[in-house]
Amino acid sequence: MSIVRVTDADSGEFTSALKELSIYFGRLSEKKGRDLTYNLLTYGCQLNEADSEKLSGMMASMGLVKAEDSGNELAPADVVVMNTCSVRENADKHLFGNLGVFKTAKKDDPDMIIAVCGCMMKVPANVEKVRKSFPYVDLVFDSQQIHKFPEFLREAVSTGKQVARVGDIDYIADDDFFPIDRQRKFRALVPIMYGCDNFCGYCIVPYARGRERSRDFDKIKAELEELAALGYKEVMLLGQNVNSYGKGNADGKKFADVLRMASDCGFAHVRFMSSHPKDLSDEVIELMGERDNIEKHLHLAMQSGSDSCLKRMNRPYTIKDFYMIADLFREKVEGGSLTTDIIVGFPGETDEEFEDTLKAVEYCKFDAAFTFQYSVRPGTAAEKLPDRVPQDVVTERFGRLLELQNALAAESNQKKVGQTCRVLIEGISKQGEGTYTGRTISNHLVNFTIPEDITICGDASLEGRLAMVRIDRARPYSVDGVMESLIDE
Repeated sequence: MSIVRVTDADSGEFTSALKELSIYFGRLSEKKGRDLTYNLLTYGCQLNEADSEKLSGMMASMGLVKAEDSGNELAPADVVVMNTCSVRENADKHLFGNLGVFKTAKKDDPDMIIAVCGCMMKVPANVEKVRKSFPYVDLVFDSQQIHKFPEFLREAVSTGKQVARVGDIDYIADDDFFPIDRQRKFRALVPIMYGCDNFCGYCIVPYARGRERSRDFDKIKAELEELAALGYKEVMLLGQNVNSYGKGNADGKKFADVLRMASDCGFAHVRFMSSHPKDLSDEVIELMGERDNIEKHLHLAMQSGSDSCLKRMNRPYTIKDFYMIADLFREKVEGGSLTTDIIVGFPGETDEEFEDTLKAVEYCKFDAAFTFQYSVRPGTAAEKLPDRVPQDVVTERFGRLLELQNALAAESNQKKVGQTCRVLIEGISKQGEGTYTGRTISNHLVNFTIPEDITICGDASLEGRLAMVRIDRARPYSVDGVMESLIDE
């Protein structure tokens, strides 16, 4: 595959398509006597969320208005866009199940547009299924071609035929190419690189997102400086493997340079994900320990605690290598939290290999872990591996892992009790009105109340503001506390 950078020269067709669609939707709005709406459904990771912010910005530029219940999988709109994820098997089932929801709505309103995009659309079998089983879908395209969304949509509208555009070019389009509709007051999502060159045996990402390609350092810097000037308190640097940032760029900049630069911009919190053990440098860990505004949280996917299983997974490190990183992080980053991903039941996993995973979890004492039962992804190397682990064995192992990890997470949260922590407020807690939620610099989830004697000035929603919160209770996956003060009053 070739890598092509989208430049200003490409903006002409992009702008022309946006303008033509704005005229089309404007006329349709007059015909219907109301604003036209869109419903954007996002599945998967933060990179998909970042893509959806661009899709939302483009649709707003076309004159569409976000539906009041946008994100509701049962809510029809004039334009429905489903941005898909291909990492887990249930994501496939979820998409095809939800596509059926809109069949009646499309029949009742032939002007309705349904588009499916994202990582799932890089799998030929998925594209073929959409085309044959869901002929009322108007547009199919992949995540690498998000900058061509207006062009593809214009074609679908003008021809009245289903348009499927899935390419084999790994494009890279800088964020300044797009109108971006940022969804959160407290956090800005900033992709710094795309794709992955690791080809782990279980993972579809290199096929769905393409090969590694990094954004220009100076363009990232300009975007971060603008976001800081706009008042964003937190930035999340994104990539399939941020630690490999810079490959193929002529300036020699590495991820540590991006992290340092982001810290210098003055954000209260600088976060990043995801990291691969083989590429994480000591310099990055040292920066995390030295800089107060760089998160004291490292998400580092271990996947297995067995060297033989890691080898079958095509994970090029040993568990001792992983331990060395964990030990250095604990040494350099005071009060830091270490989280991970673990797969149970990878093909050929023996009892001894699983026991090695439990030992590794005990050794690292992860503050939290995303644990998964292995599911085969079409097109990956693991699809052809023999010795599938029986489901009852996987279920039993998974339960043992959860029991151990839940105890470690509870222990991590208990250590926070009695501390007063700086919290970036994300909004109203799911616990109900009167309780707010946010995260510490170590990524611990905090739910807290506000005493009656504290007067709140400014935005009563508090989203995006900083507070000092005294932690007084630990729960299995979060902590509770009471706000002592707003830092930015």
